[in-house]
Amino acid sequence: MIPFLDLRNTNKQYRKELIDACTRVVDSGWYIQGEETEAFEREFSSYCATKHCIGVANGLDALTLVLRAWKVQGKLKDGDEVIVPANTYIASILAITENNLKPVLVEPDETSYNICPHKTESAISSKTRVILAVHLYGQLADMPAIMDIAERHHLLVLEDAAQAHGANVNGRKAGNWGHASGFSFYPGKNLGALGDAGAITTHCSELAETVRAIGNYGGLKKYENIYQGVNSRLDELQAAVLRVKLKYLDKEISYRRKIAQTYLRTITNPQVIVPFNSTDPLVWEQHVWHLFVVRCEKRDELKIFLEENGIQTLIHYPIPPHKQQAYPNLNKMTFPVTEQIHQQVLSLPIGPMLSVDEAIRISEICNLFDGKRLA
Repeated sequence: MIPFLDLRNTNKQYRKELIDACTRVVDSGWYIQGEETEAFEREFSSYCATKHCIGVANGLDALTLVLRAWKVQGKLKDGDEVIVPANTYIASILAITENNLKPVLVEPDETSYNICPHKTESAISSKTRVILAVHLYGQLADMPAIMDIAERHHLLVLEDAAQAHGANVNGRKAGNWGHASGFSFYPGKNLGALGDAGAITTHCSELAETVRAIGNYGGLKKYENIYQGVNSRLDELQAAVLRVKLKYLDKEISYRRKIAQTYLRTITNPQVIVPFNSTDPLVWEQHVWHLFVVRCEKRDELKIFLEENGIQTLIHYPIPPHKQQAYPNLNKMTFPVTEQIHQQVLSLPIGPMLSVDEAIRISEICNLFDGKRLA
């Protein structure tokens, strides 16, 4: 079986460095908010070319804490609206509702699957305060257009960069466009920890101080609490692991591009639709291919066919947020483009341990698919 993502062997490449990093933390006797976290925050902010990076417990917390900090600063209040793509992962919506804000869902651009600037601007109302731009599958949303809209309408922009570490537009990386950004370092991400971890990046010193305090029980000094905070901190072990893996991120991104190019060159079955806009040469300087997502009208049959031929695939994501049981108030809403995407998408294997020959083999199996379930 060709696995969707071989994390064991991906991390095995760096085994000695990872063990040395973890040993360094164990031997230090300091496990929370120490030198490893401080060093990773410096290194990741430098990588993103942002002024600040604040390590947090996970990617959902990163988004939630930014919105909460803006409320503390008086920039948001209960009931304010946040525009967000309808086809995102539910975490984007959870961060909004956790802060008693209202998600305003808009359809994505069918050519990129990212939030559509035109539909975003059309959704702006007198209560709109934030655009939450989700960078899906490893490609940035149209951030020049989004930032232009935000500036003209005096809105805040929060990037959900959980799938876009290292992605860029015109050389400007994810995490460096919006007023703030949230990153996830879930193990399967392009930059993945060995457990849950996340970070916030921003150029705003006031915001950085506020989110750091809120995530540390509400204070910057022990036993002095400015806010009613939470516990959301990047621990030393995960920070040490991320410092090792950050050194190899660009190399792994380069390899992912090579695999993606192989798929794009060799998948020729018209029933299997490869990512749009991927023939644009600029994409290879921008897209980091966290996922390689194809579309197929008979997606479930294709998934079974690939599995029967020894290829593991995943669906990102089978149910859109507005159809989830968690949000009954959204269930009657209809977003045809989003719903079609969620019914058709299938993620093929991609990652540092997938060989070019394996990618060609996967393409060959895709090309044999005729819409029926075959052995």
